[in-house]
Amino acid sequence: MANKPSIPKGTRDFGPVEMAKRNYILSTIREVYELYGFQQIETPAMETLQTLMGKYGEEGDKLLFKVLNSGDYLQKITDEELLGRQTLKLAARLCEKGLRYDLTVPFARYVVMHREELQLPFRRYQVQPVWRADRPQKGRYREFYQFDGDIVGSESLLNEVELMQIEDAVFTRLGVRVQIKINNRKILTGIAEVIGAADRIVDITVAIDKLDKIGEDGVVAELKEKGLDDAQIDKLRPIINLTGSNEEKLATISEVLKESETGLKGIEETRFILDTLCSFVPGSAAALHNEIVFDLTLARGLSYYTGAIFEVKALDTPMGSISGGGRYDNLTGIFGMPGLSGVGISFGVDRIYDVLDALHLYPADSLQTSRVLFINFGPRETAYQLPFVAQVRRAGIKAELYPDAAKMKKQMSFANAKQIPFVVLAGETEMAENKVTLKNMSTGEQSMVSPDELIEKLKA
Repeated sequence: MANKPSIPKGTRDFGPVEMAKRNYILSTIREVYELYGFQQIETPAMETLQTLMGKYGEEGDKLLFKVLNSGDYLQKITDEELLGRQTLKLAARLCEKGLRYDLTVPFARYVVMHREELQLPFRRYQVQPVWRADRPQKGRYREFYQFDGDIVGSESLLNEVELMQIEDAVFTRLGVRVQIKINNRKILTGIAEVIGAADRIVDITVAIDKLDKIGEDGVVAELKEKGLDDAQIDKLRPIINLTGSNEEKLATISEVLKESETGLKGIEETRFILDTLCSFVPGSAAALHNEIVFDLTLARGLSYYTGAIFEVKALDTPMGSISGGGRYDNLTGIFGMPGLSGVGISFGVDRIYDVLDALHLYPADSLQTSRVLFINFGPRETAYQLPFVAQVRRAGIKAELYPDAAKMKKQMSFANAKQIPFVVLAGETEMAENKVTLKNMSTGEQSMVSPDELIEKLKA
């Protein structure tokens, strides 16, 4: 007996209903991006490991899916090397390509390769799957979609302001109450300097970024493992536990970082973004609908961020980050184009899907397949109905004709199962009057209508 088919853990199939939900999310995000002048690109699923490795920090590199070279990939590997079982060393010899970990690094590579074709500043959006060799769990998948928006070729903080407005607009349209968090990697660098651990900035940010998952004690334990002493950790505790309004936290951290030029620069940038967003009159078109919070524990572990960093969390259902991003001044320099600054955000489509599912926020019309089903009574009736079907579709109404002259009960059950709200029937009486009968599947009400009346009622 054949084995039952399956799919890899951390991946999913999406049927028609799931795709309708996903397309609702994607079209909402796409519409907002395009309102702000963003243009769409795509990049390959595979990149060279030379492009991917070293861009996400040590932990990120471990989560890269590597692709075996084509052909006899063991040809140049000796038996001694195989028996040595040095996995990382072997992987470097056996694999030249990997599945993309995110969309930002491939975008940086794209910018460098296509620089002469781009008008800077360049605003791009991109929606494609990414892959991470992580342990699958609720809300965390090995294959998932991201929907990124980036602006490269400008250092203006107005770009950060607009990205915050985009975050707010998308989740307002989706009906999700969120909290938008902001911090700055320069502030985190300043904190590392003042506690005497400037050389541990990566370890500190990676640990702090896990605060929500492992708690303060877990963060402290990890920092000790990385070599921070008790005195340094004691200086760090009150900083990451800082409370108060955005302005109060900025004032306090300004005093803490008064000896750090880098830290003060980060505070200046954060204050500009917050002040600009708060300057819009409440209720005006430019004002945010959701709360924005200055959060010193926000670290976003990716090593390429250099300035402002953002994260969005849903308020009404437990879920991790559903969107995030930040400023990356040096990313394209890795590919031979120094000095090109960029800033971007990424929407976690799969997590947003789960949030909308949990909160029942999908509009009914976004899930509807066909609005009307034409019942098939046989070849003569079908030939009569075909012009009606074509006219309805030309009017932009989703319609389908049942392909077989099956029993009436079967066709009606089909319409109910697909939640099609109307059916059209045509027999001898309708054909004699050049009309059809329209039946409302919810109320049972039915009436004979002309082609124009049919379209009018279906649109209504």
